[in-house]
Amino acid sequence: MRVSVGIAVSILVALSIGASTFVVHSLWWTTARENSRMLAAEINSQIANTVRIEVGLTLRSAEAAWAAVRTIFVQNVIQTQQADKREFVFLSQLQAQPNISWITFGWPDGDFFAAHRLGDSGLEMIEINDEIRDRSLRKDRYIFIPGDIQFEDRSFSPTQYDPRDHAWYGNFIDRDTPDWIEVRDLPGSDKTVYAFAGAIDVNRRRQGVLTVAIETDRLSRFLGSLRPGEFGAAYILSADGKVIAVPDPDADEVTPARMGEGELYEVAKMSGETLLATSGPNVAGSLTTRVVYDDVPYAVALTPLGFYGWRVATVIPEAAFLSGIDRTLVNLIYALLGVVVVATGLAIWLMRKVVANPLSRVAEDLSRIERFDVEQVSRRPSRLKELNNLSAATANMAAGLSAFRKYVPTDLVRMLVAAGIKTQPGGETKTISVLFCDVSGFTGLTEKHGPKIVELMAPFFSAASSTIERHHGTIDKFIGDAVMAFWGAPRENLDHAEDACRAALELVDVVESAGLRSDSDDSLRVRVGLNSGEALVGNIGSEQRLNYTAIGDVVNVASRLEVANKAYGSAILIGPETRREAGDAIIVRELDTLEIAGRSGELVVFELIGMTDSVAETPPWIEAYETGLAHYRARRMPEAVASFEAADNLRGGDPASVLMIKRAKALLADPPPGDWTGVAFMDDK
Repeated sequence: MRVSVGIAVSILVALSIGASTFVVHSLWWTTARENSRMLAAEINSQIANTVRIEVGLTLRSAEAAWAAVRTIFVQNVIQTQQADKREFVFLSQLQAQPNISWITFGWPDGDFFAAHRLGDSGLEMIEINDEIRDRSLRKDRYIFIPGDIQFEDRSFSPTQYDPRDHAWYGNFIDRDTPDWIEVRDLPGSDKTVYAFAGAIDVNRRRQGVLTVAIETDRLSRFLGSLRPGEFGAAYILSADGKVIAVPDPDADEVTPARMGEGELYEVAKMSGETLLATSGPNVAGSLTTRVVYDDVPYAVALTPLGFYGWRVATVIPEAAFLSGIDRTLVNLIYALLGVVVVATGLAIWLMRKVVANPLSRVAEDLSRIERFDVEQVSRRPSRLKELNNLSAATANMAAGLSAFRKYVPTDLVRMLVAAGIKTQPGGETKTISVLFCDVSGFTGLTEKHGPKIVELMAPFFSAASSTIERHHGTIDKFIGDAVMAFWGAPRENLDHAEDACRAALELVDVVESAGLRSDSDDSLRVRVGLNSGEALVGNIGSEQRLNYTAIGDVVNVASRLEVANKAYGSAILIGPETRREAGDAIIVRELDTLEIAGRSGELVVFELIGMTDSVAETPPWIEAYETGLAHYRARRMPEAVASFEAADNLRGGDPASVLMIKRAKALLADPPPGDWTGVAFMDDK
């Protein structure tokens, strides 16, 4: 097998750079493993210290709040039974200490009072005593407003809650020193909270037990603000390894933390259950381990927080340690691949520039010539003599063909080439729609204007060509002032009748709106005949000269219908097959029944009025005319005359109605024979 020099050089360059890439990647990866361990230790230390500080501040704020309220009671600033002042003190403490969730007080007689934070939006006061109806639980809800709080509503609910039945009261009512306790039974709440509790004595008389509690949802909110690594998270575990706080920036007293979500939570849970169970809850110092969950390795560190046996668990995917290094490695690989690509590109650039690209452009020009897009062909200079000569010959060929564009319908040639029709005599039967369009008064204009008629008619032929092509028609030929076109060949077109009708209507509108006039200011008007049916379509002629056209009765009838417009004063007449093929897409009136000279059989003709999608409703004069036509055919001439006159009036002048009135009156004066059928004979060509 033979290869070019460019390919061989490209392969050698690629292999050399690939080997270098492998060596560099290996060295970087070895370094990255060591760096990842150092990075993990640093992140764990920072996160543990941050969480330890936050937990410490939270605990100290609770203890400080407890001490402040105790001092107010002990110094007898207010009495524990003074509801309004006590409520103010509790509210002010919750406002001043955003990490505190509860302040409660229980009395030896079973009365209870508490202030409970409701997230960042407000708080509630909870009270149970004999003065409240049926010893119900009363809740007063407050909302925060700038610089103050505002009462919102009050509610009552039955309760059996008695502080004396719960550990936070029973464990401290007889103790002289406060301490922390885990509480699970505050009224109206199913959360586990951690309370700093202690008895309150005033004048050596024990008043009750005061607690200041925090909810772990507040800690979850703080954890949500931490980002250990790019994809890691920090959790707080209880002494028995249960997850009690998760990263959730939306968590508070109203919105519980989203526990149990995500793979990192499962890793933290597994770490707490397995590692602490193996090492014991009281082991000192940080514990580190590697956990694989769903085939993804994670680095986990468990660091004591110094409170209640809690630990902070830092969970980071190992990939996060190496993310920056991996990005560097990827960038390096991309850079090396870029060098390979550039080197390979340079190796083959010269060959492409000198040979491949010029040949490709010449091939494109030949394809354009095949499609008759000769105006896009130009000479392509080349440094190679042979390619330069080939491009020059191609450009000369295109220039020669361009001269014949005015005589040859190039769009038709493109379609014939695309359809694979051979350039030899022959054809096939197809169902098509044929259009003939003629200019009214062309003979007189020719006699009057002589050679100037060519310049006068140029806008008409241009408008006719663009309109027919826009509606997918094929222009067959120009015959003096007439245009012949057809739809349905060489390309198949199931909507050939509808497209032909649209083209006919637009052609009439274009000529009228363009205001084409002769030198004597005579307006040019067109007459159109349309017919549909089977015709022989193909290359008609001889081996020396061919014309792709359609022949048959459908063509002859279309030509006769164009002429028949003169008798009825109409613009567009269509045959019955066109009416049937176009269906509900068009609005027509049945004009008459004709017998055409040289053709057997009768022909019902219709005047095309418009398309249903552009006409709001059928004009009333159509119904009047067709009613008159029915009377006319039934020999009811007086009724026919009345209906035709109504149609003429409704339309504001209708030449066809005037013609039929004239016929009906003549038959009224001279009744027709018994075999009369109402068919009009047409011998004009």
